[in-house]
Amino acid sequence: IILFAVVGQVKASKITVAVASNFSPIFENLIHEFEASNLDSNVVLISGSSGKIYAQIKHGAPFDIFMSADQDKPLRLVEEGFAIPETRFTYALGSLVLWSASPSLVNGSDVLNNAAFNKLALANSKLAPYGLAAEQVLEQLGLLNSSRSKWVQGENIAQAYQFVQSRNADVGFVAKSQVWKNDRLVSGSAWIIPYQLYSPIKQDVVMLKRARNNILAIKMMEFLQTDSVHKTIEANGYQPNLTNKRFNKGISR
Repeated sequence: IILFAVVGQVKASKITVAVASNFSPIFENLIHEFEASNLDSNVVLISGSSGKIYAQIKHGAPFDIFMSADQDKPLRLVEEGFAIPETRFTYALGSLVLWSASPSLVNGSDVLNNAAFNKLALANSKLAPYGLAAEQVLEQLGLLNSSRSKWVQGENIAQAYQFVQSRNADVGFVAKSQVWKNDRLVSGSAWIIPYQLYSPIKQDVVMLKRARNNILAIKMMEFLQTDSVHKTIEANGYQPNLTNKRFNKGISR
């Protein structure tokens, strides 16, 4: 468990947590668990794209904690003086799947190897970590160039999912969390892509400087590294990051 040593702690009954849209449905469930063990607490969830939240923080948005869809933006907030360096850690690892709305189309990598599709959806690799991961998978399979003419690219992973869901693409690379709930595939057919085929999709959280003395914010950061949270994360399509779940940190002024 993280142990924060804070000078001049302030009791607070409310915190505002800005969460990347891909993780916000899971965090909504976690809020209930957190508030049940922290009576009289109120957690306000702000959801949006990581890029927009980052910009809002830089313009003075009153957020206490930022849960990003990547590592880059929390790190930049630390470097730019908006966030506390010692509090940044990876709370989840994104999982990539090849998914089709058709129940019978995807059976492992065969659909890719046999080019048994008309359109392949993926996110733009320059804008989204899931898009970069998708291209890495295609390269590992030796299909990067041969499949390119069939690509349909979205600006983000949500658009890639929409292409497949609407059947404008036969198959696509999407986040496992978009099609996986409570330890099972919600619909269609999917191949859970081995982690060895792409670089880790690390999602980082960081506490902002305005919350330095906020006890409730500190408790939330500790809560995010509990076994209970890890189980919820895993059941909903992410891989919990277990490598740094036990360490002590001190926050000083």
